[in-house]
Amino acid sequence: MPAAVTPNGRSRNGITKFTNCRLVRGSSLVEEDLWVSSATGKIVRSQAIFYDHNVLPDEIIDLGGRIVSPGLIDVQLNGAFGFNFSSTFPDMSSYGKKVKELNRKLVETGVTSYVPTVTSQTSELYHKVLPFLGPSGDHQIAEDGAESLGAHVEGPFISQTKNGIHNVDVLREALTMEDLEAMYGVDNIKPASTAGSQRLPIRMITAAPELGRMMELIPELQDRNIIYSIGHTEATYEEASLAVAAGATMITHLFNAMRPLHHRNPGVFGVLGIAERLPRPYFGIIADGIHLHPTTIKIAYSAHPEGFILVTDAMHLVGLPDGTYDWTNGDQCSRIVKTGSVLTLEGSGTIAGSSITLIECVNNFLNWSGCTIPQALNAVTATPAALLGLQGVKGSLDPGADADLVIFSENSQPDGPQLLVDQVWKRGTRVHYNEEFSMPSPSSSRSPMRSFRYVDMLLLMRSHFPVILLMHMLIEDYSQPLKARFFRKPLDAISTKEKWTLSRSI
Repeated sequence: MPAAVTPNGRSRNGITKFTNCRLVRGSSLVEEDLWVSSATGKIVRSQAIFYDHNVLPDEIIDLGGRIVSPGLIDVQLNGAFGFNFSSTFPDMSSYGKKVKELNRKLVETGVTSYVPTVTSQTSELYHKVLPFLGPSGDHQIAEDGAESLGAHVEGPFISQTKNGIHNVDVLREALTMEDLEAMYGVDNIKPASTAGSQRLPIRMITAAPELGRMMELIPELQDRNIIYSIGHTEATYEEASLAVAAGATMITHLFNAMRPLHHRNPGVFGVLGIAERLPRPYFGIIADGIHLHPTTIKIAYSAHPEGFILVTDAMHLVGLPDGTYDWTNGDQCSRIVKTGSVLTLEGSGTIAGSSITLIECVNNFLNWSGCTIPQALNAVTATPAALLGLQGVKGSLDPGADADLVIFSENSQPDGPQLLVDQVWKRGTRVHYNEEFSMPSPSSSRSPMRSFRYVDMLLLMRSHFPVILLMHMLIEDYSQPLKARFFRKPLDAISTKEKWTLSRSI
């Protein structure tokens, strides 16, 4: 179990320090401490808060070499644990309660933020559910669990021949922005200039760019801060390239529900190799072993690793036993059959989303690709945050970012490492503690004392011993030329006056 130390005898400030851990920073795992604040919900700059503001952490947690990652972000989640976002209730307050229940369960899988996805449905359903799915914002407390970053509407402006399991009877073509406003509700998609400070419920739209006049509507959606994603489409390479030039920045579940890669027309996949004159879009990949072959996933990652985003496309059958379950599919009720991890539309055999969790996608990708742990975790943290324009807020362990964290144990397997969710923190507060993985700290070649720095000695002395003892240790017992982080020079070069000043400051 990670060891925790809580100083006594002083008021609490909400600061927690993680030590003896490896932080995901870029493409590396860095041995470094991390300080977070539950008061601000942010990651804090340790040196500034300690040296400049004389603040000590309430709790020091030794993680025994575990990995600390930003909270995971799922940008395509249709539902989970028995609840689907494409559903309604006679009393819609029940819908809101179901969303909250899902949030509290979802965080246990390591997902701290997500984009709730509503498939091709009737206009009436969109009008009812979208107000519940907008960005959670700062009003949501840590104990509420995972937060919404805004809704994703996947349809109904998609191709009838690449519809997947979407009901063709509700599919439409858009000629004007008014068509989109009528479908989704003007309040859910209105221009930012008239929306005030309130963020729109809709954050992303998946549509086929070749249909109607959708290509002309992409720039206006971009002006409204809505991500346009190419998906469920018969678009050729040329049409997909035009969509990217118009402002499309995402591809929904690449390879699925679109033209296959062909050597004379690479289709949508071809835009990942587009010339530098145009920015290459981000793209979602479902790594469940059902939607795509592992080699196909490796090819996609190699083509554009900076745009690679792992998604679940999970349905409400996540966490449920095998069986047949109802699903609202436009103006009719369809049934989805779950057999193991495979979901199919009853009577057709068509793949009907997934029942996988995001950390399972990460572990599959680690096994299939040979990528490093940071590279795999970036695909569910930093990269989706960049897609959503949330760099420095989500998907990061830099000071000032939201203190959404996942603490992983690493389990070595013949096919590669497997990450196990040990703890989840939301806004600097621990919201999930997995007892199964809370055994004694995993074996590590790094001794806990290896991360014990001079500043840690000061914290310990301030918390437990009188100042006179500290002075004695500084002057008599620590005459060796150790590095003093406070002064940035050998300790034996510190004058008696400086030592006295240091002892008074702590």
